[in-house]
Amino acid sequence: MTRKQRIGAITGILAPIIAFTCILSAIASDPNFSWINNALSDLGIIHGVTGSLFNFGLISAGLLTLIFAVVGLHAYFKKNWAGILGAIFFGAAALALILIGIFNENFSPTHYFASVAFFVLLPISLFIITVAFGIAHQAKMATLTILAGIAAALPWILYFVLHYVPGEAIPETISGIVGAIWIIAFCYKLIAA
Repeated sequence: MTRKQRIGAITGILAPIIAFTCILSAIASDPNFSWINNALSDLGIIHGVTGSLFNFGLISAGLLTLIFAVVGLHAYFKKNWAGILGAIFFGAAALALILIGIFNENFSPTHYFASVAFFVLLPISLFIITVAFGIAHQAKMATLTILAGIAAALPWILYFVLHYVPGEAIPETISGIVGAIWIIAFCYKLIAA
């Protein structure tokens, strides 16, 4: 494993750990939070430890994910045009995640645009990376990646079509978990290489 792969793997694994530790801690600190009625971002405007934990988690995870995209993904795909494009889109999703933490719901409409950008760019980047794995004849990773892209997009498609919950916390969490699982699976591949 090269130095870049090692850095990419470490930052990729740390990003979801920090994100979900901070998000779950913020949820635990707010007795009024509702999985059904709230968006996760509602936590970012609660004064005190709740908002600080939530926003810190998103900003930190976004920075680590950006490093993962630039050092891990980009370096892994090197000369694969689809992989490089996928890494750029994944990096853009990471930037959007950082902006969600910096510009909380009090910064409307900036927060809204950053949130939409993150949840749109995440599956798009995975679909592009699927092509990259296809070009590289890595069928298992291509299959995992396209399934992750579908699983990250589907909660939002169903949310807008069926309105299965009034708040966004559930589709946000499902998409986030799918992204985290994919990152960890890819980092395992980097470590095993």
